[in-house]
Amino acid sequence: MYHELRLELSGLLTDDWLSNLSNFSAAVYNRLPDLNWCGFYLVRAATGPEHLKLGPFQGRPACLDIPFTRGVCGKAALDKRSIIVDDVHAFPGHIVCDERSRSEIVIPILNGNRVIGVLDLDSPSLARFDSNDENGLSSLVSLLMEKTVWPVDL
Repeated sequence: MYHELRLELSGLLTDDWLSNLSNFSAAVYNRLPDLNWCGFYLVRAATGPEHLKLGPFQGRPACLDIPFTRGVCGKAALDKRSIIVDDVHAFPGHIVCDERSRSEIVIPILNGNRVIGVLDLDSPSLARFDSNDENGLSSLVSLLMEKTVWPVDL
């Protein structure tokens, strides 16, 4: 499944960061089963170096701002590592954007050693994500980084 998704994204991604994030989230959301949200939170110059701002996504409306000190997204950004949460209600500091979400995976997006954002996927099922998802999504994020020209203020 991730191999096919990688091929699809290879044809969709250009050098434009906003178009890439939009098409990436749409492709992943529509290809992977059992998701209720897929999108990006980005570090923006206006919000500071340890704060995430909502970016392109698919799903219900979401939280607008997440500090690195809160939630799964914040923890993944702060630690610069992927996080899989089998039950978000058991995660200390979990931020409820959609009460239907039960599990989550967050992949940090690094430009060198600097976090520029995270890829966030939610599922209405417990324990939806595993190491295969982490590896597959990390590979897709690497492709995104290869293809994308990022703005200086991101």
